[in-house]
Amino acid sequence: MTTSSHSDAITAQAEPVTIANSFKTTLPVLFGYVPMGMAFGLLLADQGYAWYWATIMGVVIFAGAAQFMAIGLLAASAGLFEVAMTTLLLNSRHIFYGLSLIHHLKAKGWHKLYIIFGLTDETYSLLTAHHALKCQTNALKGQDSSPKNQGNTSAQQNGIDTEISTSEDLQEGKFQFIITALNHSYWVLGCTIGALLGGALTFDTNGLEFTLPALFMVLVIEQYKATQKIFPFVIALACAIASLMLFDSDSMLLISITMTLTLLLGKQQLDVRGITVKRGAK
Repeated sequence: MTTSSHSDAITAQAEPVTIANSFKTTLPVLFGYVPMGMAFGLLLADQGYAWYWATIMGVVIFAGAAQFMAIGLLAASAGLFEVAMTTLLLNSRHIFYGLSLIHHLKAKGWHKLYIIFGLTDETYSLLTAHHALKCQTNALKGQDSSPKNQGNTSAQQNGIDTEISTSEDLQEGKFQFIITALNHSYWVLGCTIGALLGGALTFDTNGLEFTLPALFMVLVIEQYKATQKIFPFVIALACAIASLMLFDSDSMLLISITMTLTLLLGKQQLDVRGITVKRGAK
């Protein structure tokens, strides 16, 4: 890393957090959430629901895949238990997101609770990337520490470090809250615009139902790029095909997800036992 980029990283980290510079960070999410939210609003309006239901769902649920799925479940008059279980399984990945992020959340009180509520794939990506940059910048600061402050007593230095750390944590918490709120507002805006347009104008919504499968395809591709492991996806595809062939289409989703989870957990246990056996043999 050059000295220039070295200094730029430290300067960027020291820049106060504002809505303006946080907005720049969320621009990719804005361009994705608004069109996707509009598609959801159009589909919901096409089912005969008033426009404000799209806004309410965007505010309260704030889960793209779950909201698209809800349209189909509502149209099929699905039971409350099926809706709850399907939504839980669909969004269960957020449990692991939350566990990996919880120690990095610097916001306090209801701000922290809101960030937990508003955690999405995109928000998680932005927050973890920002945290990684912060860690890198702190490491650079440590390398650039000049010896002129070495005359300070350890107590004075500890006091300075604590003050700086507290200030950075406050800025980090503010950043996390603003990022989550901006992403949430983009989604609600898209849902509302789509529902208003769907209620006021005549749209041919044929093809929009492919939005959800397209979203899942993107998630699958991104997951594969992150893990570079093809086995879980092959198992999921095989279970989905088997469930569709053996069961009706209304219940195949829950069955295929359950089968996939069972097989993957079983493989994980076998892998753990295999490692244990190899270590014992040594």
